[in-house]
Amino acid sequence: MTEITVEKTAEDAASKSLKVTVPVDRVRAAETKAVTYYAKRARVPGFRPGKAPDAVVRKRFGDAIRQSMLEEVIRESWETAKSSESLKPIGDPSIRNLKFEEGSPLEFELVVDVRPEVKLERTGGFTITRQAAPVTEAQVDEQLQALREQKAAWLPVEDAKPAPGQMVRVEVTPLEDGVAGAPQAYNLTLGESRAIPDLEERIMALLPGETAEADVRFPDDHPDPARRGQTRRVRVALHEVKRQELPELDDAFAREVGDFDGLPALRAAVRADLEREAGRESDAQVRNDLIRQIAEANAVPAPESLVHRLMHGYAEAYQIPEEQLGVFEQQFHPIAESQVRRDLILDAVVEANGLRATESDLDARIGEMAAARGVDAGQIYASLQKANRLQELERALTEEKVFAFLLQQSTVEEAKP
Repeated sequence: MTEITVEKTAEDAASKSLKVTVPVDRVRAAETKAVTYYAKRARVPGFRPGKAPDAVVRKRFGDAIRQSMLEEVIRESWETAKSSESLKPIGDPSIRNLKFEEGSPLEFELVVDVRPEVKLERTGGFTITRQAAPVTEAQVDEQLQALREQKAAWLPVEDAKPAPGQMVRVEVTPLEDGVAGAPQAYNLTLGESRAIPDLEERIMALLPGETAEADVRFPDDHPDPARRGQTRRVRVALHEVKRQELPELDDAFAREVGDFDGLPALRAAVRADLEREAGRESDAQVRNDLIRQIAEANAVPAPESLVHRLMHGYAEAYQIPEEQLGVFEQQFHPIAESQVRRDLILDAVVEANGLRATESDLDARIGEMAAARGVDAGQIYASLQKANRLQELERALTEEKVFAFLLQQSTVEEAKP
């Protein structure tokens, strides 16, 4: 049988375009296979199962037979392409420019993303400055204020107009040519930008129990482009207003928050948490700076195909509306480029030095997590497996090993105060 031919037509560091030609005899063989499949299984009126003539089967199941034939030759072609071009694909290929006429070879283009070959000539000898921002009393106070707000009580407000920071329960009814639409109920805290500014102003002009009609204008930066700058007539009913009453910041509050002897112990715990978080941020900055220097020293590319693939994934995850994709991609492109370079560098270091996290590494970390929580390790493992997070943990452990390896080869200096 004549061979399928694969011809490379374009490529960059992370993608290849391949022109595939499937000879007529292979197309016919795949079609015959599909006809046989449907002839054996299909029920055709007037014929016993499996006894319908091929011509009848082709006429009755023509579209399905064609689809089966195409799937078969594309699968064969993909296997041939992977072998002949020594591809290392990171996803399924896309099919473009398919051309097929009866009695002629089938032609199409395979476009596939592949893992780039990244060779790192230099991975050490860099100097990184670690910026350790000190934790201030103002930051501790801000965190304590957040704790007070979490424990706050909400008390009814009567005979007074609502103010920013207060919670309201309202009902908004759209009015179109004097005809009322379906009312919508909302619970929101004023001043948190959960409602358009015009509507919040109208709400703050009401007393609890009052209703008013007003024109409200949607801001020019509203998430829905169709509403930007538009004016709508609405009826606003204010049903309830509540104010926040914060607990006193004292020893009793500290004991309510957790197992603390008093307010000084709570302050110390909050400061320790903030210092740990500041340390994690400093470590992340060190890693990012190291990766940046490695990328620059080795001219690590950020192939556009991988950048686009990453942006597409984030757009789906964040549910970016189609009309906002252009702005999102423009803003996110530099971040995606950095992420692609980072991933390529880490993968190259892992492969070159055998630093991938092992099963024993995973077991050890799960054991640490179990001990810290006072539960059985099997329980932690089952929980991670159920949440599909074992691979995420394995990746995190691999990154720890990679950065430990890389940082041993460079110098980290503490920034001077």
